[in-house]
Amino acid sequence: MKVVIQRVRHSSVTINNTIKRSIGKGLLVLFAVEVGEDNSDIDWLVGKVVNLRIFDDDQGVMNRSVLDIDGEVMVVSQFTLFAKTKKGNRPSYIDSAKHETAVPIYNEFCQRLSEALNKPVPTGEFGADMQVELLNDGPVTIIIDTKRRE
Repeated sequence: MKVVIQRVRHSSVTINNTIKRSIGKGLLVLFAVEVGEDNSDIDWLVGKVVNLRIFDDDQGVMNRSVLDIDGEVMVVSQFTLFAKTKKGNRPSYIDSAKHETAVPIYNEFCQRLSEALNKPVPTGEFGADMQVELLNDGPVTIIIDTKRRE
């Protein structure tokens, strides 16, 4: 699994010209599943997301987590995170898990994230054409790949 985490002032997902989900201060998490993965890394990844100390403390040092600030988290599926661009100019998505594998893992990740935060986690709509709007705060953007834990 790979996630791109963006610290945001606010974020929203629009589908068919209607804002479907939105959050205030917190994290926008773009989420992708790679071919051959299962849900064995979900707990580790959830722990990383909720405990990343990327919010400022009283001294302006990034020392607080989304849990510490009681922030919100929204998760949007994005299979393009596993794009291969080595050959040519048209990305290949062969490393992205198929729908039938990715959807249950995505749903499980969102459920466990919600439990860890003790609040609902708004999501995009898996497979939909979405417009994602955000105000990146910092900017702060972190990439985590479960296959590269070191």
